[in-house]
Amino acid sequence: MPELPEVEALSAILAERAAGREIARVLPVAVSVLKTYDPPLSALEGRTVTAAARHGKFLDLATDGPHLVVHLAKAGWLRWRDGLPEAPPRPGKGPLALRLLLAGPERSGFDLTEAGTRKGLAVYVVGDPQEVPGIARLGPDPLDDSFTPEAFAGLLRGVRHRIKGVLRDQSVIAGIGNAYSDEILHAARMSPYRLASDLTEAEIAGVYEAMGATLRSAVERSRGLAATDLKGEKRGGMRVHGRAGQPCPVCGDTVREVSFRDSSLQYCPTCQTGGKPLADRRLSRLLK
Repeated sequence: MPELPEVEALSAILAERAAGREIARVLPVAVSVLKTYDPPLSALEGRTVTAAARHGKFLDLATDGPHLVVHLAKAGWLRWRDGLPEAPPRPGKGPLALRLLLAGPERSGFDLTEAGTRKGLAVYVVGDPQEVPGIARLGPDPLDDSFTPEAFAGLLRGVRHRIKGVLRDQSVIAGIGNAYSDEILHAARMSPYRLASDLTEAEIAGVYEAMGATLRSAVERSRGLAATDLKGEKRGGMRVHGRAGQPCPVCGDTVREVSFRDSSLQYCPTCQTGGKPLADRRLSRLLK
């Protein structure tokens, strides 16, 4: 799933290539991705793009009229294209969900695509991004100047949930998902199963520092890359996430995995759990 660093990079691409240009056509291909109907998609046509921004994992293309807000979900992506075809796209079984064409002879714009059969890509046309329920519920952005160590400590106070889940909860902190929460906890040398309410002041400070360093490093690595290169950069920058069975780059221990119904987490036992493997109930059931 695209998370804060990737969505930040995509918003920068749109700001650079689309700002100041007029939207010629917005062509829905998979109508199911459209979550709002008033104003319609056609209300964007003829409007000038004024800015692009990120709200958590949401991508916001602002115009001098409505906003086009996109949540890429687990398998969605934005593909910038020059020389888009003359013929409008046909609905079908392919990954294309929506096409936006900018005015001009170069026929540039972008496609929104979504792989797989589980569809979660969501598109909204709104007067204000806060009209999108997912944005209205967002917690603070971890890269905002107002997100201080004290603010982070206040969010964890009394929260009896595992720190892994707290970091992923968009209503608590905006923009962090499964991958970067694994990376943050590895950098902080903390078990993903620790209860947030049990963390000491020093441990909270450690997670805060790891969060900022991990996200800022990922944003910097993604800066200036083409959209087609962002996924590879994300995978290549991971130390434990998606690397089960490989050696930890810090200590050399084998990275382990805990599987859940629709996701998994990766961690290093030596760095994070005192050398003790975490229980993987799903794997235990399979071995019975």
